[in-house]
Amino acid sequence: MMRDVIVVQDPQGQQREFGVEALLEMNDQSYVLLVNEDDTLLMKVEGEGEHQELVGIPEPYVLESLLDAYSIAVEAAPAEGEE
Repeated sequence: MMRDVIVVQDPQGQQREFGVEALLEMNDQSYVLLVNEDDTLLMKVEGEGEHQELVGIPEPYVLESLLDAYSIAVEAAPAEGEE
């Protein structure tokens, strides 16, 4: 399956490519789950249209809630070919 690819720049200025695993909504906020061969990132989407940017999520309870919701969704609707 082909994923959209996003380039993320870390605090040291290194750019890394991530595939978009999922887009999530919670409390009228948008989040994106990004994966590559080494890491998984969950980031908040801020802004609208062409002026969107990804920012970190400092609240651990938000991260836990999003990951729990994603896990439940994946269990309820497995990807094609995973039955």
